[in-house]
Amino acid sequence: QVQFVASGGGSVQPGGSLRLSCAASGFSLDDYAVGWFRQAPGLEREFVGGISRSGGSTSYAGSVKGRFTIPRDNVKNTVYLQMNSLKTEDTAVYYCAARPSADSHRYYLSGYDYWGQGTQVTVSS
Repeated sequence: QVQFVASGGGSVQPGGSLRLSCAASGFSLDDYAVGWFRQAPGLEREFVGGISRSGGSTSYAGSVKGRFTIPRDNVKNTVYLQMNSLKTEDTAVYYCAARPSADSHRYYLSGYDYWGQGTQVTVSS
């Protein structure tokens, strides 16, 4: 059974850090590019960042660039979203997603096949 399970959400004060995890089971992340998305109440889901299969290519939304990174551990079959210097506007439900990629150096902004269940991040003082 293919699963992509997200964890690590919670509440944090502005300026704080959180690390989200997405663990894959039933498929090998070696073959997949991964993306992170978020959706705040009343807003459309938006792209946060993406990483290639190899981990060598990444892309981030302008609103998070320099604050968020996407480490991935293909041995553990897990991808992370490291969030630093969090702001109140980062409050949202965060989703991880994966799509197969023949190009090990390519990241994607859309077209994902497998999605995690979402984890809530709340940034508030």
